[in-house]
Amino acid sequence: MPVPEQTFPASTPSRVRVVSSTLVKPLFDAGAGGPPPATDLRVRLSQFDKITYDTHIAVIYGFSPPVAVSTADIAFGLARALARYRDWAGRLAFDVDVEDEPFVLLNDGGARFVEASSDAAFDRAALTKPSPALLALHPPIHPVGPELVQVQLTRFACGTLTVGFTAHHLVADGHAASNFLVAWGRATRGLPIGRPQVIYDRAALFPPRRPPRVEFEHRGAEFAARKMFGASKEDPRKDCVVVHRTHFGKQFLAGLKAKASATASGGDSRRRFTTFECLVAHLWRVTTRARGLDPRTTTEVRISVDGRARLRPPVPDEYFGNLVLWALPRSPAGDVSHRPLGHAATIVSDAIARVADDRYFRSFIDFASSPAVREEDLETTADAVECVMSPHLEVHSWLRFPFHDVDFGAGHPFCFMPTYSPAEGMIVLLPSVAGDSAAGIEVYVALFDHNLPAFNQLCYQLD
Repeated sequence: MPVPEQTFPASTPSRVRVVSSTLVKPLFDAGAGGPPPATDLRVRLSQFDKITYDTHIAVIYGFSPPVAVSTADIAFGLARALARYRDWAGRLAFDVDVEDEPFVLLNDGGARFVEASSDAAFDRAALTKPSPALLALHPPIHPVGPELVQVQLTRFACGTLTVGFTAHHLVADGHAASNFLVAWGRATRGLPIGRPQVIYDRAALFPPRRPPRVEFEHRGAEFAARKMFGASKEDPRKDCVVVHRTHFGKQFLAGLKAKASATASGGDSRRRFTTFECLVAHLWRVTTRARGLDPRTTTEVRISVDGRARLRPPVPDEYFGNLVLWALPRSPAGDVSHRPLGHAATIVSDAIARVADDRYFRSFIDFASSPAVREEDLETTADAVECVMSPHLEVHSWLRFPFHDVDFGAGHPFCFMPTYSPAEGMIVLLPSVAGDSAAGIEVYVALFDHNLPAFNQLCYQLD
């Protein structure tokens, strides 16, 4: 339940006012019997957790009026959901006795719960042009406190409710976070969400083989040599980055698939690509052209690949944690720009196929568990503070996450979107507002402002 604290010191526009800030702690079922859970237990993070982005990820939901559900009811639902997902109510720490290994301390410290209001009507048109104004709709993530989850409910004069949600990526990936959000909505509506499930040693679920079999090269993929101490990540161009939202409808996506198959590498017109592969290939070509890259420059796309269904045996959909690696299609910029769409789609498809199976994921586990990582002083390639990726891209697909199933009692959201994150080269794919990717795909892409006109001119061309 909420624990009163001082008002959250958020820096917000004048029309969004923070009313209160509390900590919501897990509410365990008193009828279950037995003592309350111990608060000194540790959850050891897995190899997949440790190589992901060390930062909070923020998303925003919008719910249409009337929103009859009270703030107290939503907070109560959060307390119930945290009893099942105790990791989110814990705190990240490091074991100084075991080479600073990260773990989650299940101390039930709670999630940050912020209540805010606005005397203005919610401007839906603003959603089509992502801007820094979105940052007022969730608690800050730079800097951020010790809480692993933060929530902000903002009620507007028109009756619209927005829910800003931030969560630490080291604790769980988007797949797991979306399952938690659905459970939170169900708990708020008084529906069952199952028994609490905590895995105390995630790493034990993915043991290395004996003897290990590192069949693939993981240096340059998930790991890289540690950067020199003091190397600056500041890029003077970061202030020229804008985030653009565009929509690709069902008919255009079907045209992309037909075009890609007709121009596949090797002249195999029978080859079929997924909608995702075709859209990524298209965006790769368009951004490469819009950036005006030197044809000899190598450009790469970093694509997240969920391993739950790819490991053998498959990992249950409900697994809570990170289970993502990355496909890395790369090519000279001139080939991406000037060769047919099917050429880029072939490179994307082949790169995904190389990592999207049990062999690659097991090879990663063996390498990540080996002494080589520490002996060579390797670090993760998932760089949370990189602000300019050109000539490369990074693509995150949220197309299969059940974010649109989140319902606190006011129906499904009319909008779901990432927060404003101007990291040049970052692309996020979401299903349409209806929650059905068959109806179209929303794309958020961050580019330099001087590249955006060319991107808009090219993005709906099939040639």
